[in-house]
Amino acid sequence: MAAAAAAAAASGPRAKAPAAGAGAAAAEEAEDEETAAALAVAAARGRPEPEAQSEDSGGGGDGGDEDEDEDLGCSSAEEDDDDEEKENEAEIQRLEEQLSINAFDYNCHVDLIKLLRQEGELTKLRRARQKMSELFPLTEEIWLDWLKDEIKIASDGSDREKVYELFERAVKDYICPEIWLEYAQYSIGGIGQEGGMEKVRSIFERALTAVGLHVTKGAAMWEAYREFENAILKTAQPAPGSVPTPEQQQALALQLERVHTLFRRQLGVPLLDMEATYAEYEEWSEDPIPEAVTQSYKKALQQMEKCKPYEEALLVAETPKLAEYQAYIDFELKAGDPARIQLIFERALAENCLVPDLWARYNQYLDRQLKMKDLVLSAHDRAVRNCPWTVGLWNRYLLAMERHGVEHQIVSDNFEKALNAGFIQATDYVEIWQAYLDYLRRRVDFKQDSSKELEELRAAFARALEYLKQEVEERFSESGDPSCTIMQNWARVEARLCNNMQKARELWDSIMTKGNAKYANMWLEYYNLERAHGDTQHCRKALHRAVQCTSDYPEHVCEVLLTLERIEGTLEDWDSAVQKTESRLARVNEQRVKAAEKEAALAQQEEEKTEQRKRARAEKRAFKKMKKTKAGDKRKADEDDDDEWGDEEEEQPSKRPRAGSSLPLVGEEEYMGMELGLFGRTPPTEDPPSKQKEKAAAVKKEMPKVLHDSSKDSITVFVSNLPYSLAEPDVKLRPLFETCGEVTEIRPIFSNRGDFRGYCYVEFKEEKAALQALSLDRKTVEGRPMFVSPCVDKNKNPDFKVFRYSTALEKHKLFISGLPFSCTKEELEDICRAHGSVKDLRLVTNRAGKPKGLAYVEYENEAQASQAVLRMDGMAIKENIIKVAISNPPQRKLPDRPEAGRAAGGLVPRQVYGARGKGRTQLSLLPRALQRPTISGPKTENGTLQTPPGPSSAPPEAPKMSNADFAKMLLKK
Repeated sequence: MAAAAAAAAASGPRAKAPAAGAGAAAAEEAEDEETAAALAVAAARGRPEPEAQSEDSGGGGDGGDEDEDEDLGCSSAEEDDDDEEKENEAEIQRLEEQLSINAFDYNCHVDLIKLLRQEGELTKLRRARQKMSELFPLTEEIWLDWLKDEIKIASDGSDREKVYELFERAVKDYICPEIWLEYAQYSIGGIGQEGGMEKVRSIFERALTAVGLHVTKGAAMWEAYREFENAILKTAQPAPGSVPTPEQQQALALQLERVHTLFRRQLGVPLLDMEATYAEYEEWSEDPIPEAVTQSYKKALQQMEKCKPYEEALLVAETPKLAEYQAYIDFELKAGDPARIQLIFERALAENCLVPDLWARYNQYLDRQLKMKDLVLSAHDRAVRNCPWTVGLWNRYLLAMERHGVEHQIVSDNFEKALNAGFIQATDYVEIWQAYLDYLRRRVDFKQDSSKELEELRAAFARALEYLKQEVEERFSESGDPSCTIMQNWARVEARLCNNMQKARELWDSIMTKGNAKYANMWLEYYNLERAHGDTQHCRKALHRAVQCTSDYPEHVCEVLLTLERIEGTLEDWDSAVQKTESRLARVNEQRVKAAEKEAALAQQEEEKTEQRKRARAEKRAFKKMKKTKAGDKRKADEDDDDEWGDEEEEQPSKRPRAGSSLPLVGEEEYMGMELGLFGRTPPTEDPPSKQKEKAAAVKKEMPKVLHDSSKDSITVFVSNLPYSLAEPDVKLRPLFETCGEVTEIRPIFSNRGDFRGYCYVEFKEEKAALQALSLDRKTVEGRPMFVSPCVDKNKNPDFKVFRYSTALEKHKLFISGLPFSCTKEELEDICRAHGSVKDLRLVTNRAGKPKGLAYVEYENEAQASQAVLRMDGMAIKENIIKVAISNPPQRKLPDRPEAGRAAGGLVPRQVYGARGKGRTQLSLLPRALQRPTISGPKTENGTLQTPPGPSSAPPEAPKMSNADFAKMLLKK
């Protein structure tokens, strides 16, 4: 009864130690121990005390008429409840079926538990919670709901012990101050049992160890503990007017010291609102606060000031606050306090439990620094339960269990769990098998000829090969181990540790039959193994086979064979090796020459096809022009030809063709005039040529040429893919770019006719604004996606290319193909959001902004992405069957440059460019019959120089033709 009174007194106002309290009266007023005990921590947490209910609260008065009125309105409500209940039952059945198919569906577990709790299905609810807790660590909310439900129905001592066990499981998943407070409050309810007081204090001490250093929530735990001890202190005081016995005085002094100790311990910990705790201690204590306590308090206050910026950053940041936690962790690691480092890791993981890198960093710290078995293994276990798809966490778990001497059966059981975790790459299975085989190999005592551990190792090797062949290859269409790494390791174990070369040779034969016989490094690995543990005969045999089979580096294998015979072989062996290597290398060289010729022929064919396509396009454009132009206008243009070409030359100076080009050596003025005047961009045919020249000249005068200043590239962005019809680009684009910063100048680029060419330069006042402008890339301008990229001189940086998206494997991002072109971003996002939290979604479009039926979807984590792949792959969207896969773009193949082709021996013909160099719209329209071959040097064939027989071999020069002659010739066709 005294214990219950102590708990009840904790809910009252704090009193000074020597003052006589009303503990006995409070004990007499308490109805039972549990009700009084619950008040102790409730007051510390700021909860309202439970109100007493009168026995007659449910009776009194004649309410018959009111009940009849209520019954009239209940029938419709009951019908609605029946419909809702049926819907819930159907949904429960669906969720249970879904979990039977995929037990690792986290969201299904949560939805099922929510529905079962709503329906009051206690048995099914317990079973559902139990299954989920076996697969995943539960969140604070799920645990608190579970604990409260179990506390309500706990009646006797056995039920109370079950609740204690449940609390023990809950506090191991995450560091949750709320769960610890619930645990402490519940333990106070059993204070009247044998050992109840010690149990309560033990739970409080464990709670302080776990969350007492929590800067923002730790103070509540300290306060609850003090409230409990203060309640005990009040019951220990003698009744007013009585003389305390020596035993009572001793118990009172001991309890008083407990409260003092709690105050002093708390004041040495940096916590929020420390000043209020210090003031409370001054008010509570009759004696002055010791100087040592004051110094400890000031030191903690200084530490609190250092932590405050990180706590404030967490307070204002949005969930999950990973970057802020990472900065906080770095700060604590530099400080070096293990308890505080562990706590900040736990706080970060409570909000970022699905981040494998954070778990890996935490586990690495525990493995290397703390090295406490229970703590380390618990963290590893929670890591793989939160991120079961991450093979690296499983590998570290196996190593940690081996490091701390965990039983072999437990290690094997966890390995089996890893195999069922659902990795998303075939190589992950190879990696986990290799880690487990390493563990089994370290268990074997190879000094014995045979042992149980050795047989288990060999059986595991055989099972690994079978598993990769059947399970992994069936799922991923590859074994994940093309180099047969596991089989190689098995062969090395047999050869080096078991002295069983016969088995090792059998394994290497299997390796070579799996497509590895063509690689020199595989044969040399086998040769080195034979060299170290076999004999010369098998070494020679392996090298002879290697010479015949190797296709990548046969010279290296031949050299090794000759070296072996030079050191150990007889004359016959040497002759045989020389003959075999020479024959093999001759065949290899012959094959290489044929391959080079074939490659050159293909390159030539491709070049000819490109030229044919260019000529066809040019002829098609010319034909269309000729149909629109009247013959009379053309003849008149021919008669005025000389004057027109002279004027054109003054407006547009020509460039001298480069040496070695295949352009005709006619007058440059005539060629340029033909290119621009006949088939270039000319004004409408309604205007005579003289007016066309005048308009072009007027446009050029209105638009003075502005040279690009490369020194301003850092504050300039290049904008392209704009609509050609964009009127007044400067006016249209300026408001858009001024959102990024002050715009100094916008320079749109126009053609000779004054038409906008679809790109411009935007110069800012500050570099920061230019960087901000890059975020406008792909923004739609009049129906087309605008491309915004840094301004880079391609002459100085020819390989520069902007691509804003990752081209590597991204396990949290999906690639979707086969989408209908009518599918919008919002429609696809609604579909994807059903399988997880979508961070970003991008529909792939062409340069005109039209969809290509492709999309990239980024999820919060790898787990959601893998779930989405399983559910969405093969889904039908508007009668289209889509394909969904983890984003892993193939490597981009860069085309060989003409210079590279010439450097390789002239196998790739040189691209023929126009008189103005390489121009997409400036095509050479001179017929081949009139082109004069280039006489730039001797011809190369297959990499060898062919000397011309003499001057007479040069082709004769074609007669020079005027532009008028050339135009007439075209008109006759």
